[in-house]
Amino acid sequence: MNAMIDPRGFELAGKKAKLVVALFLLSLALTATFAMMPPDEVALDGAMRTQAIDKLVAELNAHYVFPSTAKQIETLLRKRQQDGKYDAISNGMRFASQLTSDMASVANDKHMKVRFSPRFLHPDRDPESMASAPPSGKSGVDKVGRLTPSIGYLRLSSFPPPSLVAEKYASVMNTLSDTDALIIDVRDHRGGSPQSVALLISYFVDQRTRLNDIWSRDSGQTRQFWTEDRLDGKRYGGKKPVMILAGPRTGSAGEDFTYTMQALKRATVIGEPTWGGAHPVASYRLSGHFYADIPNSRSMSPITHTNWEGTGVKPDIATPQADALGVAKNLLQRQHAAR
Repeated sequence: MNAMIDPRGFELAGKKAKLVVALFLLSLALTATFAMMPPDEVALDGAMRTQAIDKLVAELNAHYVFPSTAKQIETLLRKRQQDGKYDAISNGMRFASQLTSDMASVANDKHMKVRFSPRFLHPDRDPESMASAPPSGKSGVDKVGRLTPSIGYLRLSSFPPPSLVAEKYASVMNTLSDTDALIIDVRDHRGGSPQSVALLISYFVDQRTRLNDIWSRDSGQTRQFWTEDRLDGKRYGGKKPVMILAGPRTGSAGEDFTYTMQALKRATVIGEPTWGGAHPVASYRLSGHFYADIPNSRSMSPITHTNWEGTGVKPDIATPQADALGVAKNLLQRQHAAR
């Protein structure tokens, strides 16, 4: 005997299936909607703003290279906080930008910034300083070649640690060592390691030379940077002409290289004044979504007894940075023809 099947069961099952499908599609739509939301949309409340400001003030007072300036910044931030100037800011990027602007009105330190992270910053991990860290695996050597048979060209965009670039620098200098003159282009340079700055400069001097001093507030000690006695590549030597192309996008360690080569009278700088950031920086976590780049050290040239903070490196030959390569090449060709 065959069982009777109620067709309403199919209808009911069909409705349930349609409901499940509809809910699934709705969940996909919501997921897609949240995925398309701007990454900086972490809604801030008063407690989050207060936590970030309190920690920022504490870290500035503990680490900023100029303690008296840190106190002035604290006074300004507390006054603005008391006056409710931050109360209406619910966007993380805007809040970080406002704090950075307020600090700059006192210190005008190019490396000092508050940064927002849409991803949660774990307390047990140091936040990365995106201002100065070169991309992983990159040598910072963007181009090596010759403009003429006798004029070499080297373009640099960063100074990664020596362990990553020593071999590359040796190869580059072996390639360029037989040129009569060299143009080094740092017009788009993000910064990097002062040890690598010293390593590269070592190829352009004939004897051991003290290049730069960096004083650390945290340790209270000064570290001296000297050229290397032993190199893996061929020295370019201390006499052949070197031109450095620089401009407003030349920053941090790129400025260190440019300033030191100029101070040594080892290179002629052509272009525009550089960015103007001479204070090495460290990053400090402020809260789950904010961290601060705070300069905790100060560069000081043993040659000039000052640095390039705020002023940038002034070119020996001023010209729009877009024209700097042509100016340098023409000058070297005229010098070569006059020999």
